[in-house]
Amino acid sequence: MDPRIPAHLEVAALIRRVQAEGGFGTVLNKGERDAGTILVVTTRNGENSRLYERMPQLDGSRAWACAIKQDIDKKQDFEDYIARRRHQDPDVWILELDIVHGERFIGLSDEMD
Repeated sequence: MDPRIPAHLEVAALIRRVQAEGGFGTVLNKGERDAGTILVVTTRNGENSRLYERMPQLDGSRAWACAIKQDIDKKQDFEDYIARRRHQDPDVWILELDIVHGERFIGLSDEMD
């Protein structure tokens, strides 16, 4: 298993990288400083939001996976999902990255097109 970067450092780095490229990054929920799970919401001008979470893989690694995509006709479902995750794990970090091709900041290709 690879040693993990403390959550607060990873969160700060993601937000700084997005802001350095002209986007907006913010913390929606502040989690456990060192070992909190990190969820990333990518969006473009507040639309087409997707929530990503690192999921354990069979080889012991953790890869980012899309947990939910915002349905334009059911926007509340997306917000409800985030609220449930926050309730299930009070130590979870939830970030929003509002920038074109936001998935690239977590090592994924753009899946929104």
